[in-house]
Amino acid sequence: MKINHSLKDFIFILGPLFIMNSAYAHSNGESSGWMHPLSGMDHLLAMVSVGAWSSQIGGKAIWIVPAAFVCFMFTGGLLGFEHIEIPGTEVGVSLSVVLLGLAISVKKILRIYLAATVTALFGIFHGYAHGYEMPLMQNKLTYTAGFLATTAMLHAVGAIGAHYLLKTANGDKLLRLLGLVSTLCGLYLVATVT
Repeated sequence: MKINHSLKDFIFILGPLFIMNSAYAHSNGESSGWMHPLSGMDHLLAMVSVGAWSSQIGGKAIWIVPAAFVCFMFTGGLLGFEHIEIPGTEVGVSLSVVLLGLAISVKKILRIYLAATVTALFGIFHGYAHGYEMPLMQNKLTYTAGFLATTAMLHAVGAIGAHYLLKTANGDKLLRLLGLVSTLCGLYLVATVT
């Protein structure tokens, strides 16, 4: 099977991200804010999926959908810093992986603001997990800037990767297959937290 150049680039970008530690980010309280989104399969898959789904939707969604996630992630982070209880956070984080992967795999094209609302809800859960687990010695400002910047970078990786993948002959099918793989990973994550 011949793999074209843009697909190789896509695999090169995403490969190292998926090889990283598959344990939950929530078990490692020592990582700095920028590392937290990279240290768990749940956060990693959800954030790359937000970018990929926004690219699949197209148009203004490419920036509105990820921006909604990041803004509400900030809100969730503030709630987490204060240890204000949000029930079902772990389940919400894991379900975000399932539902985003499912949206990609079935090519669910929602209206931009509905898609943004969905991702904003997921952003609250992810932000809460980051904020709640901030190491005591960390500066809240730099920790928050770190996890928001990494999240935006992961969104960009997903969006750019999906954009180039969709330009290839079988890119749509491959992107949908990757969405299905993400959904299955999410179902595993849900099973581990329920």
